[in-house]
Amino acid sequence: MGDDTDRERAVRDAVDRAQSGAPAGGRTIRDRFSADEIFQRIIVAADHEIASSTRELLASALAAGFAITVTFLLYASLTASTGGDPILSALLYPLGFVFIILGDYQLYTENTLPPVALTLERLASLPSLFRIWGLVLAGNLVGGALGALALSSTGVLSPEAAMAAEGFARKAIATPWWTLFAKAVFAGLIVAGVVWVDFSLRDSISRLVLVYIAFLAIPYGNLYHIVVSATEMLYLVFNGELALVVGVTEFALPVLLGNSIGGVVLVTVVNYFQTTERRLETARDGRIRQLTIREWVLGRFSESGQSYIPVNGDHD
Repeated sequence: MGDDTDRERAVRDAVDRAQSGAPAGGRTIRDRFSADEIFQRIIVAADHEIASSTRELLASALAAGFAITVTFLLYASLTASTGGDPILSALLYPLGFVFIILGDYQLYTENTLPPVALTLERLASLPSLFRIWGLVLAGNLVGGALGALALSSTGVLSPEAAMAAEGFARKAIATPWWTLFAKAVFAGLIVAGVVWVDFSLRDSISRLVLVYIAFLAIPYGNLYHIVVSATEMLYLVFNGELALVVGVTEFALPVLLGNSIGGVVLVTVVNYFQTTERRLETARDGRIRQLTIREWVLGRFSESGQSYIPVNGDHD
């Protein structure tokens, strides 16, 4: 009888753990993860990002920037076709984010959670974190810029939609710097919150519903997302209606800072400290070495990551 029980437990553990060692099923309730288990899944995803090459990160970030162009295009088109109705015009706004999150592209605001969690655990250095942020943000902005250039130089947008697209950036630039920053903080909170909850889900339909509803809150709440905002701003620049320096300092910069603080401080750090000291208990028996303070602060930008979670079979 005991052998049968042990065999059943072994089969269940094999099924409910990914090859990386991250839980695929909850320990207490099989279809529900605890905060510690969500954290373990995030750590594994962050490990993959840390170990990604520059080419992989930039290519994925470029794809995300192009996907955001779809959100901008549809938002402008529906704003024009619905007469600016605040409800109807935003119905397809989340589509670009659906492509990004379900397609596993690299988006700057989405990256505020996994790599930061890894860094807080002192399993990756601060320079590694800044490397990922810099590459992903650069790729996102270049992708969004190319999309904005294409929209401004082609006839994809109708004259009415083009006017609506220009209006987005004009409205933001007329908004006080502090207000833009505060709105961006809430947008960063939403995005990082989506990432945390996304790692608690196991099927595509649930993830789709989560992403759609969460990102619909950005236009409905009149909030600002840095990659969308940068695309809107650059569209106005390419049309010769705005100086780049003004767009960056009075629009993009406060949104970037707000998104970063909302994602890192209000979600990532808080969620990290709600987990227990047992969040990586299987990794603290000598298999994983935390960085020293010196390594954590001065780690090389070229470091390529490591396997932070033991593979299947290394668990108790």
